[in-house]
Amino acid sequence: MKKKILVTGGNGRFAKILKENNNKLNLVFVSRKECNILNIKSIQKIFKKIKPDIILHCAGLSRPMQTHEKNISKSIDLNIIGTANVTKVCEKNNIKLVYFSTGYVYEGTKGNYSETDPVKPFNNYGLSKLGGECAVSMYKNSLILRITMTEKPFLYKKAFSNLKTNYMFHEDLVKMLPKLINRKGIINVGGKTQSVYSFAKFQDKSVKKIKAKKNNLMPLNQTMNLTKLNKLLKNIK
Repeated sequence: MKKKILVTGGNGRFAKILKENNNKLNLVFVSRKECNILNIKSIQKIFKKIKPDIILHCAGLSRPMQTHEKNISKSIDLNIIGTANVTKVCEKNNIKLVYFSTGYVYEGTKGNYSETDPVKPFNNYGLSKLGGECAVSMYKNSLILRITMTEKPFLYKKAFSNLKTNYMFHEDLVKMLPKLINRKGIINVGGKTQSVYSFAKFQDKSVKKIKAKKNNLMPLNQTMNLTKLNKLLKNIK
């Protein structure tokens, strides 16, 4: 029997793609109303009802990015406190926890960051996800995925030609998940190293090239070392 996997943030952008494309995992999606991650009793109630083997914790706050700068209370609540609550309930019930983090936990200046490199988020979003990581890391039956992904089709008409990253689409992560979900520790997850423009142009020839200005909020080499990921994907069939 396949392990039962409860997905928090069941109405979110990634969850929608996961619902549409998954055919290998036994998934149960729960909305914010069904599982309020700011309420321990709400989390306990849905866990008791579903009896999952694994929690895929996708609930949280990502975009708009400015929200993390202008409303830090919301960012802290959803990405740090909410994640800590989920971690506590998983630990109490010995349920495997898979946490969706981000490559933004790295400094983003030298690139090729491995899972063992120091972390230094360059914006509040990265800080909020790192806060969640701190709680999850305390629980040994867990997996942290530092993901760099975006929606398909590419959302913008212009893309940076001098900002290197490891963008991939949500659909790409859906394909990888079955090979990763039983692992533990931390794994960088993304696509090949390239500029945002090259990534976008491959999918949409009409995307225009622009230059990003180098500053503390927009470091230009956000690439991650994907050696660990590629080895896992190659060895696990």
